[in-house]
Formats: sequence, C-alpha cells, structure tokens
Amino acid sequence: MNAPLPAEVLKQHLIDPEICIRCNTCEETCPIKAISHDSNNYVVDPEICNGCMACVPPCPTGAIDNWRLMVRAEAYGVQEQLGWEELPGEKALPEMAAAAPAGDELDAPQPAAPAPSAAPGATVPPWSAAHPYVNLYTHKTPMTATVVGNYRVTGADTESDIHHIVLDFGELPFPVLEGQSIGILPPGADAQGRPHHARQYSLASPRDGERAGYNNLSLTVKRVTEDHAGAAAHGVCSNYLCDLAKNDKVQVIGPFGHTFLMPNHPRANLIMICTGTGSAPMRAMTERYRRRIETGENGRLLLFFGARTERELPYFGPLMKLPRDFIDINLALSREAGQPKRYVQDLIRDRAGAVRELLADRNTCIYVCGLKGMEVGVLDALHDVAVQAGQDWSILHDALRREGRLHFETY
Repeated sequence: MNAPLPAEVLKQHLIDPEICIRCNTCEETCPIKAISHDSNNYVVDPEICNGCMACVPPCPTGAIDNWRLMVRAEAYGVQEQLGWEELPGEKALPEMAAAAPAGDELDAPQPAAPAPSAAPGATVPPWSAAHPYVNLYTHKTPMTATVVGNYRVTGADTESDIHHIVLDFGELPFPVLEGQSIGILPPGADAQGRPHHARQYSLASPRDGERAGYNNLSLTVKRVTEDHAGAAAHGVCSNYLCDLAKNDKVQVIGPFGHTFLMPNHPRANLIMICTGTGSAPMRAMTERYRRRIETGENGRLLLFFGARTERELPYFGPLMKLPRDFIDINLALSREAGQPKRYVQDLIRDRAGAVRELLADRNTCIYVCGLKGMEVGVLDALHDVAVQAGQDWSILHDALRREGRLHFETY
C-alpha cells in the first residue's frame, strides 16, 4: 500500500508547453476546474488539482502527464506556468522534505479524493484497434510535408469554404490510423512575437494513404472568418492551409491520438455522427471500409451527417455515390430552403430501430465529431433510444465508455 507524501511535499501536475497542442481536452475534462489557459499556455493550478488523473487518458499528445516533486511552499504558480516556453528541470528536495518512503510510493500522484471523469465518451480505444504511433515529430523536430492537392469540397456559392488538402511525406515515415490527428505549424508569430502554436486537424484519409499505397494523408479544413458567436475572426492556420498551392511546404507535428480509433476486427459496426469538418475521421473510416468491401470483413455503417444545406456538406457528391448497401446515410439539414430544420439528434430518434439494433451488438462502436455543443443532444438522443427499448441508459452508457465503444472528438 502506498504511503502518503510528507505534508510539505507536493507531487505537482504540470503541462509540457513544448508538446501541448492547445486542443483544450484537458480543461474540458478536468472535473474540478484546475486547468486554465491564456494565449500562450495551458496550466494546472496547484491549489486546486487533487491528482485525480481524469485529464490524463484523453490527452492526445501526453503533454498532460508531467509531474514534479516540489516543496509545497515553492510550487510553480499559475502565472509562472503561463510564461513558460518549456518545462523546468527537476529540483532536488531539501533533506527534511526528501525523508519520505522510498520506492514506488513516489511514482504516482497522490489524490486527495477520487473524482469522476467528466468525459462523455471512452478514454480507452476499442479492444481491437491497431497500435497508434504518437509524437513522432514535435515542435522542435517537425516534419516537412509537400502539398500535392488542395480542393474546395463545398459549393462555391456557399459561405462554408471547406477544403480537402493532401499532404505527401515522401520517403520519411509518418504512420497514421483512422481517427488520429496531426498538428500544423503555421508560419509567422503571434501578437507577442512568439511563433504560432500548432493547430490540430483530424485525418480525412485511411491508414494506407489518401491514394492507396502512397505515403500521404488528407485533411478537411474550414476557412475560419468568424467565431462561434458570428463575430469577425481570422483563423490563422485555417486561412494559411486553405490558401496553400501545390508543391508548397508545410511543417507538421504528430501524429496524435490513441483512443479515437476504429475497431480492427472483422464485422465491426460503426455508428458515425458528425457535423461539418467533423466528417474528416468519418471519411477516413468509411474509406478504410470501402477499400475492403470485397474481403467480406466489414460490418454495418450508419452515418448521421449534419450541415446547414446540402451545398455546405463537405464531400456531398462522393458520399452520394457510395452504394446504399454499403453505408446507411442520414442527412440532417438545418437551413435547407423549404424543409424543416433537422439536426443529427433528430435523425437518431427517427432511426431508433436501426440504432437500437446496432447498440445491441457488442461489435458496434459509436463516433461523434463536430462542435462541442452537439454532445448533449447526441447523448440525449441515445438515452431516448435506450429507454424506448426498456434499457437503463446509465448502465449502457457506462458499458460503452468502459469498453471503448463510444468516442467523442469535439471542439
């Protein structure tokens, strides 16, 4: 049994600013609001953190999993952490403070009290997922990729300017899996003169490349010209990417992600729920399945895809050409002229029978990707489907999370 640390010693939780890609996963996951951020860094408040570890599994890069034995009175404060460009080195403890039990007792953080995870989805991958490689390239050692394609995939007459961008890595290794993401380092500096941080983008292509057998991948990028409230805003990285031309060079870090991965065993079913550019990982998984149609390995694919109009649905044309017996497509259009507003959660309820049938199969995994606000609506719809079937949603929800079969990638 682990002995407690001396009262004057703190196992301080820190976030590595060199690896962190500022995806906000840790802050959203922390159940006690110990994590905050500014325009430079994400930091952990030593006065609040209780070492519950809820934020550690969802972090795609491992930047969150750093600890320092500190004299409590000398713990690094929030303001000090916000100014860091790299983690400080280990400090030697004074002799009195160091007189603690030896061995494994100091190897793990000492939580003051357990706290439940705030994550709505799993923090482990499906049991059959392939092994992911992560953090092969970092801010200090980025990979250079070459743009080999940049295509607009929404109607030219729409405000939603979404691009399909293909990056090639030549002879250098960059192994990825469906559901993973990469970081793009946009050129230039921020208002404080610091180099721009990496921005994270989900892969839109399967593990064997955008073009099968080639060392390349694709991204789905929306040009950001306004924030979620509708105010004018200039997305530094999205505009940079959307304006790239063929043969341009791009600095890439990653890959990231070790839980939002597709199952790898035969006849696994996928329920995919997405909006806008949240379609990227769903495209990757669907394309993986499409390329092996003839093998007989595929399970069922059920897609709920939301956008304002058909013209603003990325990949709408190619999506409509997929065989109906290969994928069950359900489109939720919220602003299509002459049609009532529909959202993905409405269609989940409409297709309750199909959803219920797949939920009853332990080979089914659910993936949700899009804006953060869709989480509640999707969970409520799944709750309603379960209740209609006479199931206890809280029990089913817990099982889906525990078994790595319900995954959220929201922003």
